[in-house]
Amino acid sequence: MQANLRPLLVLFFGLTALTGGAYPLLVNGLAQLLFPGPANGGLIREGERVVGARPIGQVFTGAGYFHGRPSALSPAYDAKTSGGSNLGPTNPALLAAVRARVEALQAENPKRSGAIPVELVTTSASGLDPDLSPAGAMYQVPRIAEARQLPEAAVYALINEVQELPLFGIFGEVRVNVLALNLALDRKAAPGASR
Repeated sequence: MQANLRPLLVLFFGLTALTGGAYPLLVNGLAQLLFPGPANGGLIREGERVVGARPIGQVFTGAGYFHGRPSALSPAYDAKTSGGSNLGPTNPALLAAVRARVEALQAENPKRSGAIPVELVTTSASGLDPDLSPAGAMYQVPRIAEARQLPEAAVYALINEVQELPLFGIFGEVRVNVLALNLALDRKAAPGASR
């Protein structure tokens, strides 16, 4: 019995050291070397003040701000309780929630018609998604331009300025970080807009 136990214990502790120690240290070391900003949380600063974290969505409700993807979490974007709604595509509760979001979005953006970008009415799997597609941001431009008293062309230009391209040009999609976009919008002009 003891002869069989020793190889099992050596294998157990060896794999524990490899997968619980060496591998995480290697991955973290490579991340620090290759991507130091994102590896350290990607905090967004305005001068000396931290205004948000790049990988976690923020709540914006004012007419003069871009609104992010809906979050299934309560409170929204709470990283302590990350997760989606777990509702399947045929679940009546999901269909009702999407319908309600579509109606709210149309009421909030009355100058828009046509197809609504899907991420504006559906939640992500994590509930923390900080990004929109360019189409999701552009859908909101007329409302923001009117609230900020800016030409729509200036707001479209801001979206183009803050767009993030796929990693190495092939991994992921073109995306717009909502917090970075709203900070750029505040730097451009901020008459009477509220978060």
